[in-house]
Amino acid sequence: MGYFLYILRSVPSQKYYIGSSGNPKRRLQFHNTIEQGFTARYRPWEIVFTKEFSTKIEALRAEKKVKSWKNREMIRKLIEGKLHI
Repeated sequence: MGYFLYILRSVPSQKYYIGSSGNPKRRLQFHNTIEQGFTARYRPWEIVFTKEFSTKIEALRAEKKVKSWKNREMIRKLIEGKLHI
């Protein structure tokens, strides 16, 4: 079973959330139903990007790299396929 880097976008605010999981669809459901935290304030969320990795460590490294960008433009380019990790 693979492990995924995923990016969610808030439908009302257009904010991004970056995470990793073995099951991004289940994580999306969690983010859209939790009662507290960052993702609760900006729901509903939609999955706009996933990339599968062979190991959890690889997915976590990719997550850390994308989060380090702190740049919406680079995240948008990744989503559009104009940038690769």
